[in-house]
Amino acid sequence: MSGLRGRSFRGILSAAALLTLLVTSSFSEDGNALRKQAEAGDAAAQFKLGVMYGKGMDVPQDDAEAVKWYRKSAEQGNVEAQLLLGAMYGKGRGVPQDDAESAKWVRKAAEQGDAKAQSFLGAMYGVGRGVPRDYVQSCFWFGLSASSASGKDYLDALETRDRVAKELTPAEIMEVESKTREWEKTHPR
Repeated sequence: MSGLRGRSFRGILSAAALLTLLVTSSFSEDGNALRKQAEAGDAAAQFKLGVMYGKGMDVPQDDAEAVKWYRKSAEQGNVEAQLLLGAMYGKGRGVPQDDAESAKWVRKAAEQGDAKAQSFLGAMYGVGRGVPRDYVQSCFWFGLSASSASGKDYLDALETRDRVAKELTPAEIMEVESKTREWEKTHPR
């Protein structure tokens, strides 16, 4: 792939991981009430508690504890938790570094239509991190991301999709287009 360098995808991976790890939320709830909600199974509270532990907000910073709460929330389908859990596995924070497990959680968020997760998964396919290197898949996921992102995220996904597409054969581009049409049929907006 002459026009693309691995560092371009690594930069996207780092940027996506950084964006997801720097989630900013307001935590005005009393810590004990939040913990009770999380322990009772509230996915949003579990996610917030995970962010608190991940950032050391009103609790000691503890990546393993953050992962525990992200996982509970992610298993209930919380997209943000799935993406952060994937990032934690990708970086080896609070868990042993595991690219395949990272890709598994990022894919769950991407399949729910999350634009950041779709870009992250596109980058993973671009470098073969946790998934086989596959430029058709990379182009597909960046294209999906571009179709639902906005602002700088849109521009970044579009630019990367277009760079990847330049490396594809006409048959591979048709495959991406076919996959995209199929996705749109099964994932209406």
